[in-house]
Amino acid sequence: MVRAAILPAVGSPLEIRDIELPEPGPGRVRVRLAAAGVCHSDLSLSNGTMRVPVPAVLGHEGAGTVVSVGEGVTHVAPGDGVVLNWAPSCGTCHHCGIGEVWLCAGALSGAASVYARTADGTDLHPGLNVAAFAEETVVAANCVLPVPEGIPLTDAALLGCAVLTGYGAVHHSAQVRAGESVAVFGVGGVGLAVLQSARIAGAGQIVAVDVSPAKEELARAAGATDFVIASETTAKEVRKLTGAAQGVDVAIECVGRAVTIRAAWDSTRRGGRTTVVGIGGKDQQVTFNALEIFHFGRTLSGCVYGNSDPERDLPVLADHIRAGRLDLSSMVTEQIGLDGIPAAFDNMLAGKGGRALVVF
Repeated sequence: MVRAAILPAVGSPLEIRDIELPEPGPGRVRVRLAAAGVCHSDLSLSNGTMRVPVPAVLGHEGAGTVVSVGEGVTHVAPGDGVVLNWAPSCGTCHHCGIGEVWLCAGALSGAASVYARTADGTDLHPGLNVAAFAEETVVAANCVLPVPEGIPLTDAALLGCAVLTGYGAVHHSAQVRAGESVAVFGVGGVGLAVLQSARIAGAGQIVAVDVSPAKEELARAAGATDFVIASETTAKEVRKLTGAAQGVDVAIECVGRAVTIRAAWDSTRRGGRTTVVGIGGKDQQVTFNALEIFHFGRTLSGCVYGNSDPERDLPVLADHIRAGRLDLSSMVTEQIGLDGIPAAFDNMLAGKGGRALVVF
């Protein structure tokens, strides 16, 4: 029996309860969590913005130590440090076949399975495959990747979502080039990773935008050269900061709200790129008129998991971390236990802090 944060139903409060995990069967791995990040996607799952089979144990950004492995698992062994990969590629679908593993058709198939039970026998589903809001979890073997050498396990937890997403948004989706100007909308966990990644890419001017003035210090420490408090005139203020008020070369939206996506688009220069990382609800409708699409010649693109391939990108991120170019610990503004997750959700809704990290 291990402790876990259970979502009993969509829209219901999380419950901290004991759950019973099975021993890992063939192709499965049992992991003792060291840390798990509280991501906005977990909040979106809990409130119904994204669908999840319930009851479920949420949490998809985590790292820990292998406790035991099932038959056929050879790439990790008991005692190994691992990063949880919530969106493993199947390797056989159309998207995997053309190298777009972040769009794998079967990536979330495991989320519908039953992976554990409560003490009274209620079946539990693993939220986004890995159920990281628990002292231990059992996952498919392709949901674990060895932690790169020299990376502390608590820091490595952030590699599972925020950092892969933020780094990939800059380097894979927006393809920021040295000297370009970048605006980052939303200075949460992913936004902080985007800011650091834009700096690593050699961006010239980096404008951070957030509703909270308290985020300015965090943003500047991550690489922002300018800070704008979000308002109805955000796009105008961002453009004023750029040469000839033309707008930034690249705008990256990390919030998932229609008004923020529109502001990011309006902040982008003619011919520039707007990348949307934030996950919004179906009620968030963004509108454009046909003339502006022609006139501005901008590119608007979505971005799933940073368009990243974890097996390819983790070694690259590890090099940046070891060289001091990427600071994971600075993204964490609060360390909590499992019972602190609801308050971390509230802080996200209020626009407070960076990444809250559940430490076991």
